[in-house]
Amino acid sequence: MADAPESPDQSPDRKGYWPEVIRLTLTLLVLWFLVSFGAGILFREFLDQFHIGGAPLGFWFAQNGSIYVFVALIFYYCAAMNRLEKKYRIEG
Repeated sequence: MADAPESPDQSPDRKGYWPEVIRLTLTLLVLWFLVSFGAGILFREFLDQFHIGGAPLGFWFAQNGSIYVFVALIFYYCAAMNRLEKKYRIEG
């Protein structure tokens, strides 16, 4: 049985959807870069004056923190994409 054609007011807005997806993706990639490369390498000396769990903060970010942030970003990305798909009526 064929699906009924969508009415114009219920059709997906793909022109608005893709810019938001790209913006979200680039924002999260920049955040991931800043945490993994920035905190672990570029700003290591500054962060090493603080300690977490007995380890210098720069070292902690390089070894553990960037992984935790990466996993949190995955969950955030999933939730944000679900919101965008509902907003633009995109079925996945």
